[in-house]
Amino acid sequence: MIGIDLQNRKPIYEQIAERFETLIVNGVLEPDSQMPSVRSLAMELSINPNTIQKAYSMLEQQGYIYPVKGRGNFVSGNGALMKQKKQESVFQSLNELVQKGKELDIAREDFLEKAREYYEEGSGYDTN
Repeated sequence: MIGIDLQNRKPIYEQIAERFETLIVNGVLEPDSQMPSVRSLAMELSINPNTIQKAYSMLEQQGYIYPVKGRGNFVSGNGALMKQKKQESVFQSLNELVQKGKELDIAREDFLEKAREYYEEGSGYDTN
């Protein structure tokens, strides 16, 4: 479910948080379902439990999960809202790229062709 790329420059806790974000917004983890315990996930991934706790804290701050005292962490019910926010963020980034492309005089057709090419390359994305 969760994989860590040790060659990635991104901190491990961010990789874990981003993976869970993706699983939540795509509906793989359903609302109110229990997250793996910090201890069990740390053992499964062979990493320090503090790293998992940091990722969970990040997810909680962003509204993806909520804690229940004595029972663990659960997926929040606002995955659709989170997905919408992430999509808006992607569109904002796209807008910024378009503006940079215009500044560099990249032809519209070339820009769209590259976007199409990159989109097709990413179509094999696996959510498991």
